[in-house]
Amino acid sequence: MPIKVGILTTHPIQYQVPWFRLLAQNADIDLHVFFCMIPNAMQQGDGFGVAFEWDVPLLNGYEYQVLTNIAQTPSVTNFGGCDTPEIFALVKNGNWDVFIVNGWVVKSCLQLLVACRLYSIPCIVRGESNHLAHRAWWKKQLQRLLISQYSACLYIGKANQQFYLNNGVAPEKLFSTPYCIDNERFTADTSQILSEKSSLLEKFRLDPHTVTFLYCAKFIPKKHPLDLLQAIALLQQNHQPTGQLLMVGDGELRPICEQFVRDHQLPVRFAGFLNQSEIIAAYLVSDCLVLPSDAGETWGLVVNEAMACGLPAIVSDQVGCHFDLIAPETGWTYPMGQIDKLGDRLATAIKLGQEKLAEMGSNAQRKVMMEYNYQKVVCGITEAMRYVRS
Repeated sequence: MPIKVGILTTHPIQYQVPWFRLLAQNADIDLHVFFCMIPNAMQQGDGFGVAFEWDVPLLNGYEYQVLTNIAQTPSVTNFGGCDTPEIFALVKNGNWDVFIVNGWVVKSCLQLLVACRLYSIPCIVRGESNHLAHRAWWKKQLQRLLISQYSACLYIGKANQQFYLNNGVAPEKLFSTPYCIDNERFTADTSQILSEKSSLLEKFRLDPHTVTFLYCAKFIPKKHPLDLLQAIALLQQNHQPTGQLLMVGDGELRPICEQFVRDHQLPVRFAGFLNQSEIIAAYLVSDCLVLPSDAGETWGLVVNEAMACGLPAIVSDQVGCHFDLIAPETGWTYPMGQIDKLGDRLATAIKLGQEKLAEMGSNAQRKVMMEYNYQKVVCGITEAMRYVRS
């Protein structure tokens, strides 16, 4: 008989759906995905600064059910925004072999854990938390107690793995499921529009012969977009080459960033929010990604996207993925918040030039293609299921 597997997550997410589909293709697995809600455009855009719906298909290739969310204000970004008590009956009556849950980000995730414990169903967790963020002592104790309730933990990278080890999880209960994106789609889409690069450079008003840095993220405090602008302003003040910057995204800090650019007359272009089918153009016209986030950036999948499109990256040492993706041949790190050090990394990239950056981008692309893909995610999940059922 196939293994009956349930997955609970907040809503359809483009970074999760591909491994749902791969699991569903396995004849030995009877997969059912449960969503707490299907957000509307306004709910989906919470934090992005603009209402939108993803323009890639997310609901095909696997069986799913949308739970009844009784939260007073449904949301995928607030803990109380997903409240689905019907999960208790579903777990009790479903003859499940194992459940996988996406962290503990909303109330529904904890409801599932309690239901699994109540009805003796193994519960495997896959979250993003890492050991970089500062936590109050009492939060650490609660988190340690919570994590001990899971049958196994799927870690997305080195910082996430260390988080589990620090919380007392035995190494044999940890399984690697590297954080990744649909590498093949990004590389294929990049190749498709390669011939349009000149026109896209004109569209974004970029000089094709100048190193182009890319900021591709929400304009929110934890991403620190102003740090990047201040670093460019510092280079300009010191009469050093600044390159040019394309900023993609929207959010509460965008007006402040735009005003800073005007005040300092910086070579910066704002593209606004770009959906999945549009974002490839921004990667194609750029030479290097910059992500100046603090420890709230538990991974930074935009780095995977950029690398899949052939870009190296500059990230702060608080971005979770830097332990895994950043090496001398793929990019640089710098101490988070130190504007002068970020400026030094920008200056180094500018001095290397577009050709050398492209070589580093090729190294980065090979790395994510070979080591950070959905096949490895499914392999880790399969090993974890074997463990909890042994």
